[in-house]
Amino acid sequence: MALIGTKQIEMGFEAPDFKLPEPKTNRVLSLNSMKGEKGTLIMFICNHCPYVIHLIEGIVKVAETYIPKEISFVAINSNDVENYPGDSPEKMVEFGQKFGFSFPYLYDETQKVAKAYFAECTPDFDLIDSTGHVVYRGRFDAANPGNNEPVTGEGLRDALDRLITGKPQLKDQPPSMGCSIKWKSLKAK
Repeated sequence: MALIGTKQIEMGFEAPDFKLPEPKTNRVLSLNSMKGEKGTLIMFICNHCPYVIHLIEGIVKVAETYIPKEISFVAINSNDVENYPGDSPEKMVEFGQKFGFSFPYLYDETQKVAKAYFAECTPDFDLIDSTGHVVYRGRFDAANPGNNEPVTGEGLRDALDRLITGKPQLKDQPPSMGCSIKWKSLKAK
């Protein structure tokens, strides 16, 4: 497991639209079709990362709190499933059911969406405002499998509350930390 953090880039870039399959329903969903009235949270996660597993129940609770507040949540798995079969679309369905996802969990087979969002780790969070611009790329909270910090969602909750109330986002956004996205081999097939 290679620990890596969210790539730090200037906020305000326009969130790229995408169309990805949802293994649970076999539907192809686009960002534009899933946008929340007040904002959208894109989460790059996977099934096997211990950092995701450590936070996933907290992530589901935060989603349950903020979806009724007109924030949509979307999870995306961009890992190479050939070398990491535990992240396969079938396993994604099982993972979402096990933890009671109330949001779509999409499969980025080509990894183009992860690259378009500069995602580098799981979990990696991109909070998009109602105008379609990314305003937060920070951590969920300070908890990780190697410390005794409680899973609260404090960092993400603050960003969501600021978005909903129209307050400016904090300039200091501590990066999320987790496993690196498992990129496909660059070898020609």
